[in-house]
Amino acid sequence: MPTGRNIGIILLIVGVVLVMLTCIVFLQPQRAAVELRNAEGQTVGHADISQQTEGVRITVNVKGLTPGMHGIHIHAVSTCSPPNFTSAGGHYNPEGKKHGMNKTGGPHAGDMPNLVVGPDGTGALDYINPRVTLAPEAANSLFKVNGTSLVIHAKADDEVTDPSGNSGPRIACGPIVKAGPSLAYGLLPPSYLR
Repeated sequence: MPTGRNIGIILLIVGVVLVMLTCIVFLQPQRAAVELRNAEGQTVGHADISQQTEGVRITVNVKGLTPGMHGIHIHAVSTCSPPNFTSAGGHYNPEGKKHGMNKTGGPHAGDMPNLVVGPDGTGALDYINPRVTLAPEAANSLFKVNGTSLVIHAKADDEVTDPSGNSGPRIACGPIVKAGPSLAYGLLPPSYLR
């Protein structure tokens, strides 16, 4: 029969375990995810987004796109209505800057380097954007009231021309949605979460 002392020790151990599990949940970086779809509604890629000390890391993987360079930007609205995705609004630009990574007075918060797609139609981009955050209360949060989205364009972004770098029509779009923190991110590798 357990004594009062044994029950106290058991409760202490349970308490310590609960505190540790809480830390695993709440100390994980905030995350977001994007499912990129084309005008026909087919999934052409995914993006994993996580808060880092120096900004927001955006890792994009795509398939079935035309080989070459494609402009890719964060847009100001989380709605992605095909076929032209104009519902996503313009580039995310809470500071009212000019477009382009190489533009004086720029870039927009949503500007990023071009996505390079190989001959097999697959491509990837891994970029830390220092101009945005996943902190919901911040002025430059990707989780603002109307949300945000990730948009891929048909052509390369020239990185200077307003408003979108002459990057052509929008060919894929996906809303940026919260994906954490959660206990799963503390215990499972990211590949299990798809």
